[in-house]
Amino acid sequence: MRALLIVNPHATTTTPAGRDRLAHALGGAVALTVAHTTHRGHAAELARSAHADGMDVIVAHGGDGTVNEIVNGLLGSPSDPADPTLPLLAVVPGGSANVFARSLGMSADPMEATEQLLGLLAERTHRRIGLGHCVGRWFVFNAGLGLDAQVCEAIDISRDGGKRVTTARYVRHAIAQFFASKRAEPALTVELPGRDPVPGVYYAFVSNSSPWTFLDTRPVHTNPGTSFDTGLGVFAMRTMAVLPSLRVIAQFLARNGDPRSKHLLRADDVERVRVISSRPIGLQVDGDYLGLHEEVEFVSVPAILDVVAPAR
Repeated sequence: MRALLIVNPHATTTTPAGRDRLAHALGGAVALTVAHTTHRGHAAELARSAHADGMDVIVAHGGDGTVNEIVNGLLGSPSDPADPTLPLLAVVPGGSANVFARSLGMSADPMEATEQLLGLLAERTHRRIGLGHCVGRWFVFNAGLGLDAQVCEAIDISRDGGKRVTTARYVRHAIAQFFASKRAEPALTVELPGRDPVPGVYYAFVSNSSPWTFLDTRPVHTNPGTSFDTGLGVFAMRTMAVLPSLRVIAQFLARNGDPRSKHLLRADDVERVRVISSRPIGLQVDGDYLGLHEEVEFVSVPAILDVVAPAR
């Protein structure tokens, strides 16, 4: 089995020693080539080259941004026909959140995840998952309009300023953006198949798995009926009032979170959702801020990617 290990050396929790241990362990199981990313978009370029070279597996060692680049490099435009010859994708966490890897059932610890991966490769264990896309971009676990996109933008700015991305920093930005957003009127209208449009929405998450984020070790379940084997989950809030918001937050932080509220529009398995904004509003995809948009359609594509991961 031929494998390419794509390493983002600037990811939050990757270290030279850890990368060497990972490469040594994988090199004993597969014919391994190692490549380090050097610029934005490089992981996508490396993924395309690996596919052209006939690699069997691509192993991503970095954060969710690295994974997203690799997926988009492999699959290309959502309008392109599906390619059945794509290599398998495997993930060893190396970022600050590692949502995709953990949602697949991989350990958050890189060395434990490496041991998991070696066992899965030895057993030839893999599964096929669905993804979502919007504005010509694939996403593996989540996209969002409004509040979450504003948080991602703030995180990107702090990262560019040399600040380390942590859960505490994310929470601080989320709180600050929440109170900043309270002053604005709701701009979003959400359109779901077979339903009347729902106006008066402040922000919307569209997820491809549950959980789609973590607070340290605690999973956050906004759409517990959504998974890599279903359609998309929609979580759209129609209030920025503090008490109703806190009640919903408490629900999705609960161990068996199942948030419900008269202020919440929620659907856990939809083929597509269209969101229209009365003013330009921020969009994020897998934590990557994509600028301002006024209309976005999110589409689910089932069983599009093979990943090395534990059974469902």
